Parts: sequence; structure tokens; C-alpha cells
Amino acid sequence: MDRTLNPYISVDCVIFGFDGEKLQVLLINRDKQNSGIKTGNRLKLPGDLIIKGEPLNESAQRILKEYTGLENIYLKQYSVFDNPERLSNEENLNWLRKKSGFTDIYRVVTIAYYSLINLDMSRRTELSIVYDARWYPVENIPELIFDHNEILESGLLNLRKGFLTDPLCFELLPTKFTLNQLQKLYEVILGFELDNRNFRKKVNRLEYIIPLNERQTGVTHKPARLYIFDREKYDDLKKDHTGFIV
Repeated sequence: MDRTLNPYISVDCVIFGFDGEKLQVLLINRDKQNSGIKTGNRLKLPGDLIIKGEPLNESAQRILKEYTGLENIYLKQYSVFDNPERLSNEENLNWLRKKSGFTDIYRVVTIAYYSLINLDMSRRTELSIVYDARWYPVENIPELIFDHNEILESGLLNLRKGFLTDPLCFELLPTKFTLNQLQKLYEVILGFELDNRNFRKKVNRLEYIIPLNERQTGVTHKPARLYIFDREKYDDLKKDHTGFIV
């Protein structure tokens, strides 16, 4: 493929992961390659200008693979950011011009995606090392460059809406999970605590969350029972309900 960039359209990816306690987002340090110094206003979301002739979804998939090493993971386009003033910061604009090689950039329209990955599956890649990609708790995000705080907040809002109607939680959990892990993830995403008894009653009524004759290993507390998500069964049954768990 011709690697010529389109200097006016970019894709930014909000990559979410769950560490068992907190929702995390992947950020990169735009100046790590040059300065080795990480400061709040140098952090950004993984993204890039699109390649000419490259469909937007392929651009997003390329960015995800470059920074996480993963392919075929959940990806959703959720918004377009086209404020003419989003490049008004001269320092940010000069950085973009230098990085891209286009000195006449004055406006870039960004298409935003969010992605959900299992943290245990992600790996360090050449580009993630170059730009010091790290996971940051969503609840404690510093100032990012451009309008990336706005892009991140919009992605989180879309994720919360999706959690109410679709089984997105299983993109973030291990293949085998406990009900405590499932409940904690919902509480983290939605921002409030759920009644433990009611939550378990709802889950136990769902035919596509299958209990296993297995329990956790390597834990200091009483091992909890493990469950799996049966997507085929969910697809067969989803027409009969309008919400998911909560």
C-alpha cells in the first residue's frame, strides 16, 4: 500500500482495559522519542493521520495493532471531532507539522474510535516502546494535547451507554471470570455500586452466562466459581430482551 499520508484526516483510538479494579486507558508520550521526559501536557491518545486510500476502519485497526500488538479486537467508531479551533495551540500544531512532514496543515478532522481489550493479552510493541505507551486510570487523567480529553470523555460516555444494552464487559474480562469480577467491572464503568444479591440474581437468570465446575486458583481468599460467556447462545436469545444485566 502507498504510505502517503492524508494531512487533513486522522483517526484517534481510545483503548480501554480493565485491571480488575480500575478502568484504564492507553496513552502515549508524544515527546518520549526525543526528550525522554514525560509531562502531563505531552500525553495523547494513540492515533495517526490516515494513509491515502486506507479506509477509516483499517486505519483504526492499524493503530491498535501498532500500539497493542492485537488484531480482531472490539472496535467502535463513535464520533467526529471537527472544531476548526482544535489545532489552535501553536506548539501542538508545530509538533504535528514536524511529525507528519506537512508544513501547510491548518485543520485536521479526527474520527474517534474506542476499543476494548483484555490487558493480559496486550503486549509491548516497537511503537509503544518508542512513545512510552502506558496505562492510566480513567479517573485520574492529566491534561492531554489537542482536544484529546474531550475525545476520551466522549468515548467513556459512549462506552457507558453500550454497557447497558450489549455484552461489552466480556471484551474486557478474562475468558473465565468470577461474578465478583463482572460486578466490579459494571460498577467501575457505571460509576455507582450495585446491590450484590440483586446483581447475582439477574446474572443467574441469564442462560448465556455459564457456570463452570472450576474455581479460581492462586488466590489468598476462598476461591470463587468461574463462569464463561456463551456468545452463540446470547445471539440466539438477544432478540427477547432490550437490556443487559443492569
